[in-house]
Amino acid sequence: MTLNHIRRGSGSPLLLVHGLGAGWRSWAPILDELAERREVIAVDLPGFGETPPLTGEVSIATLTDSVADFIREQGLDGVSTVGQSMGGRMVLELARRGVGGDTVALDPGGFWSDRELVVFGATLRPSIALVRALRGMLPALLGSSVGRTLLLAQLSARPWALSRETVLPDVRGLADSPATGAAMDALTKGPKQQGAPAGTVPGRVTIGWGRRDLVTLPRQAARSTELFPDAVLHWFERCGHFPQWDVPHEATRLILDSTD
Repeated sequence: MTLNHIRRGSGSPLLLVHGLGAGWRSWAPILDELAERREVIAVDLPGFGETPPLTGEVSIATLTDSVADFIREQGLDGVSTVGQSMGGRMVLELARRGVGGDTVALDPGGFWSDRELVVFGATLRPSIALVRALRGMLPALLGSSVGRTLLLAQLSARPWALSRETVLPDVRGLADSPATGAAMDALTKGPKQQGAPAGTVPGRVTIGWGRRDLVTLPRQAARSTELFPDAVLHWFERCGHFPQWDVPHEATRLILDSTD
């Protein structure tokens, strides 16, 4: 399968891997700023955006396989990778496999305790069901600061301060993407993230975490650096689960400063 993708800018290539939501458009708040310095390649994972779903098993492993295959097909060996949420977990998995170069994982999944995993599924699944039920009303609801606060309190530290244009693609993606349910199953029913012993990853590893993340909780950051001892941890203050929403300029600086 060839992943749908966009390329913008010039310079050293940077591969962006999204989480649940809008596909490559999830990076829209920071895409242009990144492209001022780098060649940015942003993919739609299988079943998101304009890439068709996988025909076989959907798991973190098979989704990561699709990105590894894309890297090989596009001649991007050693490319720096950036992922957020599920995508953050996937770029760490690529690094664990020795694929790619420098790695930046923003609020990655996979580091929860058993209890936290139950809470994650029990809170996010109803949220997805709600946005599906409200699909036709989403533009109007997200056009209001009150609507954004009610719908996005789990995802953003300051949802009332965001614009509709920033959040609508990801919220629509949660509602519309054919792989949302299968990816949620992969996250909640599949294995947790494995780690990489010191000295085994192909480049620098940076993990960014929002202090106010209510999806992948801040205490999970300590587990991520235990499993990836080469990683440098960066805290985003006043930030929830989407750094590209809440602190776009800081997220851009971290990505550019942490990758070659």
